[in-house]
Amino acid sequence: MATTATAPVLAPARPKEQTGLWSWLATTDHKRIGILYLYTSLGFFLWGGIEAGIIRMQLARPNGTLVSAELYNQLFTMHGTNMVFLAIMPLSAAFFNFLIPLQIGARDVAFPRLNAFSYWVFLLGGIFITLPILFGVAPDGGWFGYTPLTTRQYSPGLNIDFWVLGLQILGVSTLAAGFNFITTIINMRAPGMNLMRMPLFTWNSFVVQFLVILAFPVITIALFFLQFDRFFGTNFYTPAAGGDPLLWQHLFWIFGHPEVYILILPAFGLISEVIPTFSRKPIFGYPVMVYATILIGFLGFGVWAHHMFAVGMGPVADSLFSLTTMLIAIPTGVKIFNWISTMWGGAIRFTVPMMFSIGLVAMFTIGGISGVSHASPPADLQQTDTYYIVAHFHYVLFGGSLMGLFAGIYFYFPKMYGRLMDERLGKWHFWLNFIGGNLTFFPMHFSGLLGMPRRIYQYDAGQGYENFNLASTIGYWFLFVSMLFFVYNFFRSRKSGTPVGNDPWGAGTLEWSIPSPPPEYNFAELPNVTSRYPLWDVKSPRLTAEVPHSQEGDEEVEVDVVGKDMGHPHPSTTDRSRIPLESVHRVEGETHRTAKELGIPMPSPTIKPLVTAVGLLIMVSGMLFIHRDSKALFYTLVLGGAALLVGSLYAWLTTPLEEEH
Repeated sequence: MATTATAPVLAPARPKEQTGLWSWLATTDHKRIGILYLYTSLGFFLWGGIEAGIIRMQLARPNGTLVSAELYNQLFTMHGTNMVFLAIMPLSAAFFNFLIPLQIGARDVAFPRLNAFSYWVFLLGGIFITLPILFGVAPDGGWFGYTPLTTRQYSPGLNIDFWVLGLQILGVSTLAAGFNFITTIINMRAPGMNLMRMPLFTWNSFVVQFLVILAFPVITIALFFLQFDRFFGTNFYTPAAGGDPLLWQHLFWIFGHPEVYILILPAFGLISEVIPTFSRKPIFGYPVMVYATILIGFLGFGVWAHHMFAVGMGPVADSLFSLTTMLIAIPTGVKIFNWISTMWGGAIRFTVPMMFSIGLVAMFTIGGISGVSHASPPADLQQTDTYYIVAHFHYVLFGGSLMGLFAGIYFYFPKMYGRLMDERLGKWHFWLNFIGGNLTFFPMHFSGLLGMPRRIYQYDAGQGYENFNLASTIGYWFLFVSMLFFVYNFFRSRKSGTPVGNDPWGAGTLEWSIPSPPPEYNFAELPNVTSRYPLWDVKSPRLTAEVPHSQEGDEEVEVDVVGKDMGHPHPSTTDRSRIPLESVHRVEGETHRTAKELGIPMPSPTIKPLVTAVGLLIMVSGMLFIHRDSKALFYTLVLGGAALLVGSLYAWLTTPLEEEH
């Protein structure tokens, strides 16, 4: 499947970057936007972790009194909402933004201003939905928002209004990013970067964007129905008026299960870059990994009703969704076996990114095994709405998504900042995180099997839950301390970490061929890619000696999956005239040159995407006052926000993207 490489053209060393608050507010640089996503999502992650800590302390002992039932409802609702929509998804978006153009040999994303708009909408939407907890009016109906409990009859306050409107704001951000990255990957790959040469992180990201644009309209429809029920008196979910609360569940889980793969596939992509690098082997079964990713995306839309086995759908529907739930374990299992096969016989280096990657394989396997047990409707009837489900979900998203994202942060930190994170502190972070994660979530399997319900804020003594809940609370404090190590290491290493060059890990993909951190234009000249592992073909050709290569560029790339070689032999490892090793090393003292000096047109910084996002937030915020006495405030905010949105969008669309060079 692979091809041979011409050495990628390397960019000059990075010029002095723009500084100051304005440069960040007006940036359209995909790398800076990725870093903004990184900081913001880590902030929301820490906030969600504090909420989890309060929950765990409340449940550490029977009949806890730390918080009231009302505040507890707000805490578990916002913990789930924070972690799903404001932490894990945007952490993945940080890597989408930073890495995808670098991995495909592009200078930027397809729509740089839309990219900036997506970030600012995410930030403002996150603040909109998070701040109400400080005033006691945070969403309190669960991150799943089941009706009719979230209709105005049962939740008359502002709490659910913040949730409904906030998720719609965040949906605008996510959809804008999804269309942007699909367009980028399809249209902006460097010459020769065909689909079967793309790094696996980009492949996983590509599938995720299709999941986003297909799944998020469904939750948008569900939220619109709920908004109309709450604000305008319609009855989509009101049984007494002919509505159906199960309509919400179907719509929510048609979105909600693909959402699980939106959260996990980026982490799979990241460790698919880390494991080959630190095993010193190409990924085992690259084409099968690609097909498995596509199959996960396809099957992810066919399993939603296994969340609804308890609603009485009948034996035919139960059997169908039971079957699809078992089937989706196959491509996931393929990935796990291929990662293990990549490590098997490799020269493994147990760096921090590799340790987190192995941790993902171990913990996600546990979560996957418990997930398969939900495929049986009789078993699921006993497990649903118990802590067994909480354990499964956290093994998938904490043990899977977050482990992979931490692996990505440690792996790509030197590319972002030109410095390494401290390995000793990183290993403390890993072991405390790994031990704490298992100590927190594994006991929940047993408390759930004993019948402990989800979403209760107190339980009586003598039911067998006490020791399991105490163990989970102790595990939380391991996680808390591990995050202190991570935060200290992260910010300390930005300034005092060991400086590195282009490729500190000995990786094989295109992003490691340019300086660390990259210049604003990424590549001084767009590379001509003829290899899946261009750097290894140049620097360590023996690593890809067993992989079929093509010397025809885009021609004859495909090979028969069962082993029939349709390519050409690997270039001789002794023919140094064809492998210019010196081209992958930077020359010290090289002149720093800007994009303007090189004649490379780049998008101009502009504040207009931020102003447009502010207009959207003001307009949506006005809906909070539609049923209040202050109608004047409702009209002022809605009409004023709409005017600002339309005016700034018009200015944005009529301003040239690039300055003349």
